[in-house]
Amino acid sequence: MQARLRALCVLPLAGLLAACGASARTIQEPPSQAGAAHCRSGSIRAVGSHRVAVAAVVRTHAAAYRRPGRRPFADFGRLNVNSFPTFFRVLAAVRRHDCRASWYRVQLPLRPNGVTGYVRAGSVRVGPVRTRLVVDVSARRLTLYRSGRPVLSTAVAVGSQATPTPVGSYYVNQLLIPADTSGPYGPGALGISAFSNVLTGWTQGGPVAIHGTNEPWSIGHSVSNGCIRVRNPVLRRLFAATQAGTPVLVRR
Repeated sequence: MQARLRALCVLPLAGLLAACGASARTIQEPPSQAGAAHCRSGSIRAVGSHRVAVAAVVRTHAAAYRRPGRRPFADFGRLNVNSFPTFFRVLAAVRRHDCRASWYRVQLPLRPNGVTGYVRAGSVRVGPVRTRLVVDVSARRLTLYRSGRPVLSTAVAVGSQATPTPVGSYYVNQLLIPADTSGPYGPGALGISAFSNVLTGWTQGGPVAIHGTNEPWSIGHSVSNGCIRVRNPVLRRLFAATQAGTPVLVRR
């Protein structure tokens, strides 16, 4: 089954940006807070809520730090290994005296699952994300929220007992279209920042995705290698409605 995951990881991305509507979804800089009250330099303020999250996309290069100004522990280019723009989920902002952000604390698409770091504000562009996905592994159900309200709920297939779907808080970090849209991943996949806890030797470390399937009978069962399967018509709806940076909560 390793070959199947490798196929997902090296999908040709020709036409991907057009299919995803990337130009329409390019996130914009938030309004300036220069007119706000004076801030304490170095203060950290959480950003986002259950209704609106904040995403960041790398401009040309971004280094991640354990603490602002320390030695970086990871580097990211404008595009990831699948040639999709590199996205982070923004958790907090480190503010300057004029209340502008000097650093962002972000969730990174790295092992261990949920790892965070700080990136310089100037290395990314940030903007709002109004969608959110919640996957209930026990109920085998996925719900899409927009601005805090449920807009789609569907049955899913989840990981087997031997290869469980990892629970935790993640985000959509890429949207992929397979070369064969009638194959095991259906018409597309929403890559998320999670990795399998058991398939560590797989290509790219065993990344997890929400994708379509050519085995619709599997929906509602615990049969996958950790990915979350949905019926192909549902995947098309999710693909059209979900932008990179969307928070993904996977719970038991």
